[in-house]
Amino acid sequence: MFFVELCMVLKRVGLYDLVMRIIIIKRRFERGAIIMQQRFKTLSILFVLVLTVGLLAACGNNEAQTSAEPAVQAETTDNSTQAATTDEATEETTSEAATGDRTITYLGKEYTVPATAERIVITGAMEAMEDAVTLDIHPVGAITYAGEFPEQFASITDNAQSIGEKTEPNFETILSLKPDVILGSTKFPEETLAQLEKIAPTILVSHISDDWQDNLKLMGELTGKETEAQAAIDQYAADVETAKAEIGTKIKGKRVLAVRVRQGSLFVYPAGIFVNAILYGDLGIEVPDIIASAEAQQEISVEQLAEINPDYLFLQFSENENSKAPAALEDLQNNPIIQQLKAHKDGKMFVNLMNPLSEGGPAWSRDQFLKAASEKLSE
Repeated sequence: MFFVELCMVLKRVGLYDLVMRIIIIKRRFERGAIIMQQRFKTLSILFVLVLTVGLLAACGNNEAQTSAEPAVQAETTDNSTQAATTDEATEETTSEAATGDRTITYLGKEYTVPATAERIVITGAMEAMEDAVTLDIHPVGAITYAGEFPEQFASITDNAQSIGEKTEPNFETILSLKPDVILGSTKFPEETLAQLEKIAPTILVSHISDDWQDNLKLMGELTGKETEAQAAIDQYAADVETAKAEIGTKIKGKRVLAVRVRQGSLFVYPAGIFVNAILYGDLGIEVPDIIASAEAQQEISVEQLAEINPDYLFLQFSENENSKAPAALEDLQNNPIIQQLKAHKDGKMFVNLMNPLSEGGPAWSRDQFLKAASEKLSE
């Protein structure tokens, strides 16, 4: 009722239309505010949903990343470890290359030698001299006899300097040659080895015939001629089979003996020394009792030789080794006891089938003696 009366009053004063417009606008504003409020609420809900989904996704990614981190870290660690190992190997190789050294093994012992052994000195080891001939190695220093290089080594001593006699190395001369490696003999005393080691890496080459392959491989490894060394070994093995086939059973039950004349005396050796390794080892000839019982170089008398009475007798005589008894060979051949030997009577006593200074055990000696001896034994 109050509202109707108020409206009549407003009409009278002309304010009714204005008030109604104000009321309409007010209601429209209120409706708009409600709609905006509803829209705001909707947007707020959507925002919350999006934010929630985003947070969940972020958490999922974080969990995946967290789970992946150990694998990545492990992979990184493995790569780091592998890289470290590679670096260590590279450093080791680089270090070895920087020092220019390498390690070789000979008869179970390791030696550190220069990577490239171009300047080799041979002292005392005739075995090494012969191996140098086999592989055509030219040492800067080598052994002489009475101040001269033996003829059999002429092919490798063209540029060599004498470093003394077989058992008397000249340390000052060896030092002046600035060797990369010194090849000595296992016969050297410790004092000699100690002096040589002060100059350069020193390897004592075995004088045992059974070590001939290791000796030759050593020379090949030092000089980069491993292939040639193995080829020589293989060829000798083939030659042995050929010789055995040629000899056949012709020497079955025969007594075969090799004797070396030194300073007028007669010497025999164990089965693995001198040319015995070829006769009894490679060719399989029966070993005489005196050879089987010998522990080293052993002197025998003419009478003992007569007791053995060999069917085949191989004598080796060198003037260099008989300087005090230059007529020893002639005296021996004219000795009545020797002339009664079966080998002498049958024309089976042979002198110097190979060079008289040859050792008998190395590859070069073996090759020379095998060819000559198999020819005589197969007749």
